[in-house]
Amino acid sequence: MNKFKSEASRIDTVAARLELPGQECYAAYVGLDVHKETIAVAVAEPGRQEPHSEGEIANRPKSIEKLVRRLSERFGGRVLQFVYEAGPCGYGLYHQLAGTGHICEVVAPSRIPKAAAERIKTDRRDALKLARLARSGDLMPVWVPGPEQEAMRDLTRARGDMKSQERKARQQLSAFVLRHGHAWPAGKKRWTQAHYTWLESLKFSHDWQQVVLQEYVDAVKAATQRVADLRTQMERALAQWSLAPVVEALVALRGVDTLAAMVLLAELGDITRFDSPRQLMAFLGLVPSEHSSGGRRRQGGITLTGNGHARRMLVESAWSYRFPARQTKHLKRKAAPASEAAKGIAWQAQKRLCGRYRDLIQAGKNSKLVCVAIARELIGFIWAIVREEMPRVHSATNAG
Repeated sequence: MNKFKSEASRIDTVAARLELPGQECYAAYVGLDVHKETIAVAVAEPGRQEPHSEGEIANRPKSIEKLVRRLSERFGGRVLQFVYEAGPCGYGLYHQLAGTGHICEVVAPSRIPKAAAERIKTDRRDALKLARLARSGDLMPVWVPGPEQEAMRDLTRARGDMKSQERKARQQLSAFVLRHGHAWPAGKKRWTQAHYTWLESLKFSHDWQQVVLQEYVDAVKAATQRVADLRTQMERALAQWSLAPVVEALVALRGVDTLAAMVLLAELGDITRFDSPRQLMAFLGLVPSEHSSGGRRRQGGITLTGNGHARRMLVESAWSYRFPARQTKHLKRKAAPASEAAKGIAWQAQKRLCGRYRDLIQAGKNSKLVCVAIARELIGFIWAIVREEMPRVHSATNAG
């Protein structure tokens, strides 16, 4: 996929200032192999000479500041391009380097070219490789969220983590109870007050098993409370989020509630940086894989690349389109804050996706595969709504 618009505009600005085109606008290309304690540094200068290693520095703001100052002096204060792999250390290094006036790109590790015969991997070699590939323009940068966006992403992911813990705690409790011959009646709703009362009334032959039961029940209740607390915190944070109007617009879509809209926008940010829905579908790994050669075309399952959190939420939302298209009281009520344009797109999505689901099922397709196909088309309607709403958000931001 092409470099994102925000980074491209920055590069164009630098190129215009230096009156140099494209890749030549950088005085040097600095590859950084980043780890928790150290950063291996390599520099590639324009031309054909091999990049050279600058050794290692401590992964500390002061050490990074000294490195930038030293390289800036060496290259006469001209603009440098720094590049490092996305990883567990986050984007703090990116923000520090970008704040110095130089260009920094964070690249996707899975998209870094690798030779088939490459068998030696060291920090020094990795830094040299990054510098070389940055100079040749063969690296794929990822979108870097701003501080507000990253904070919202942390909040939504924390809620997702707590939900996973809740599911695990419930599974452990249910397995323990079933293992000892107790089963909640089929068809009755679980995890209600009546269910908890039944669980706590169970009797076991040994006292320590009674203790185990209570510990499991307490673990489930604690996990459920953490999920509820984070959900409340998300609702409070939404009122202060710059993308809150876009969230309200997306809620007009069937299958998308406030939580789903917040997760999608927290993970994807301003998706108007994608020129078309097809780019966004490919970014989320919702397009078929392909291995074609000569006159033979062979397609496989979806690629599953890109952001898994957003893809999972899309698939969950897509299940609601298995029902006929209609405007219920619930859908009208939750879509009330949205603009008329968003409501119109949401209704078009219902007619299209509900009919698509029905046609694919009648054709004998597996329901899970059909749901993935619906999720792929759903992101196209989400893209259309965001494209409609983002100009208003930008106008409000600029006015503020």
